[in-house]
Amino acid sequence: MDALLTALADPARWRLVSLLSQRPRSVGVLAQLAEARQPQTTKHLQTLERAGLVTSQRTGQRRIYALRATPLRDLAAALSQLADTADQVGGPRATYDRHGLSLHAERLAAAESGWADGRSFRFLRSLTGRPELVWRHLTEMSLLARWWTPDDLRVSELVFEARPGGRIIQEYRDAEDTDGSDLVAGRAEGVVEDVHPGEHLAYRLSPLLPDGGLAFTAHVDLDLRPTDTGTDFDVHYRITDSTVDSADFIAGIEIGFGQSLDKLAATLAAASTDTTDTTDTTHDADDTEYDNDPRSTK
Repeated sequence: MDALLTALADPARWRLVSLLSQRPRSVGVLAQLAEARQPQTTKHLQTLERAGLVTSQRTGQRRIYALRATPLRDLAAALSQLADTADQVGGPRATYDRHGLSLHAERLAAAESGWADGRSFRFLRSLTGRPELVWRHLTEMSLLARWWTPDDLRVSELVFEARPGGRIIQEYRDAEDTDGSDLVAGRAEGVVEDVHPGEHLAYRLSPLLPDGGLAFTAHVDLDLRPTDTGTDFDVHYRITDSTVDSADFIAGIEIGFGQSLDKLAATLAAASTDTTDTTDTTHDADDTEYDNDPRSTK
């Protein structure tokens, strides 16, 4: 496929392919129609033949070239599959486009400081697992790190002190940035405000702008209610202290936090079949990866 694409990438060779699609032609005629010198045309045709796009045979003093349709059909099928993947209903591209619309709207609205103050979002999920298990995934760093980012991102630093006044640090990177060479995708800092294990958790969290200033403050209240099948999870997300530069952050809340909660639901569904996840309350080895701030307390 690489040789095929390379051969077709040259405009002169593409012109020859177009001419040969009409009928087989000799080198001399192709050179005339393409308004090129015959030696150049011969080299281009040889490249196309090596790539499997054309075939040739000698007839008397002339060499006649013909187009092979199968490689083009194979390429068309591969390109069509790429397009179908990119355009799948509800897929990543649809999310990207929806986020783009939200970005445009929020940037227009962000005229002055405080422009989004008082805005709120509500997220509801019916989760597998009792409130005690859900609570662990909300407060234990090794479990929290498994879901507390939107799709395509990963936690690179995390501190969550599950007590009133406890610190929160959340830093994340692109999921494919395995060596940390790319820029940090985002960082937020905050404080835990209220803790009622298995029932209610409240905290405030502020995403940071590139200059280190606060974009806005999110006041997040999470309520857990036991059900016959697991836990009803109710999240209320309210904004204060919004700056003009917070538009891009706020545009991503509904999609991004929603994706995070979907990951939480999937993680809990998987955990419900893993007895070790529901019974082991010892210090998880994964904690070390995220608890890398010397000031953090257990």
